[in-house]
Amino acid sequence: MIYLRENGSLIHVIKLRTHAVIAALVAGAALSACGSSSASSGPTTLRLGYFPNITHATAIVGVANGIFARDLGPNVTLKTSTFNAGPAAMQALLTGALDATYVGPNPTITAWAQTHGSAVRIIAGATSGGASLVVKSSINSVADLKGKKIATPQLGNTQDVSLRSWLKSHGLNTNAQGGGDVSILPQDNATTLQSFESGLIDGAWVPEPWATRLVQDGHGKVLVDERTLWPQGQFVTTQLVVATSYLNKHASVVSGLLKGDIDANDFVNANPAQAQTIVNDAIAKLTGKGLKTKTVQAAWTQMTFTVDPIASSLYKQASAAESVGLLKSVNLTGIYDLTPLNNLLKAEGKPEVSASVIASS
Repeated sequence: MIYLRENGSLIHVIKLRTHAVIAALVAGAALSACGSSSASSGPTTLRLGYFPNITHATAIVGVANGIFARDLGPNVTLKTSTFNAGPAAMQALLTGALDATYVGPNPTITAWAQTHGSAVRIIAGATSGGASLVVKSSINSVADLKGKKIATPQLGNTQDVSLRSWLKSHGLNTNAQGGGDVSILPQDNATTLQSFESGLIDGAWVPEPWATRLVQDGHGKVLVDERTLWPQGQFVTTQLVVATSYLNKHASVVSGLLKGDIDANDFVNANPAQAQTIVNDAIAKLTGKGLKTKTVQAAWTQMTFTVDPIASSLYKQASAAESVGLLKSVNLTGIYDLTPLNNLLKAEGKPEVSASVIASS
């Protein structure tokens, strides 16, 4: 199931408009796979999704600095849309409103499972790290969370699964309806900050910059820096996903997008101060309010920007989603298509990346 947020309330948005839509997606992907893998000639549009979050700095810089437009070339029109959390972005991808999107691992896994591995492919990474559980100053341990109310960006999104899995590993149960030992409340990140400041919630597992804002503006403290839960502190937070049908039909356009992903990541890593300004200005434009400079600077230190999708962490995220009852057992073989990315990396003399389950572990 996929959930969207409308007018501040959680609504259940069907099972991909029932089995008929899933069947259509599967059939469409199969037909595309039988066609030519080269890009179609003539002008083309690429509809790209991303979030107005610092964890999506690669996408924001790629759009705002004109890197994507340059690397896509003059025959490709780039149209962008922004989202609050992954399930809504993947819903847009699966229903044909997007061609590609920057998104977290768990919504990608869900989309893969719902379409039996036909509709989406992970083609690159973007960000590692940048997520934490921030709580009231009176909470000092996981045991203190029993009976408390904790927010996440959206039911089934990456931080939501991380929270539920971590709680379960410490003997605290949750359910999708907000019950259990800890009540989990999915809500917009901006609402989470307001709720935390007013005392309506006791904490939140959120991505940057919201974790830093809960500390700086909400006077909370970090109970769990998610990096401490992963080997070498590396786990995928943001990756680039494309509709399989679009990849098959417009291979050269996707290659241009991947070139943009590489170039945007290079810019972010080579020019952190400038990148922070670009990202903050874009967030202000997209949301109506920018961030404090100290917030951006502090949040930036929590993340690593990399084109490596850190595949091993996605497989572990899938297991976590299964363990908390948000995903049935799924075979993820084929979810990655890293050949186009590795071709570009090889041509530039850069290390290639792996889709192996043991990568980055």
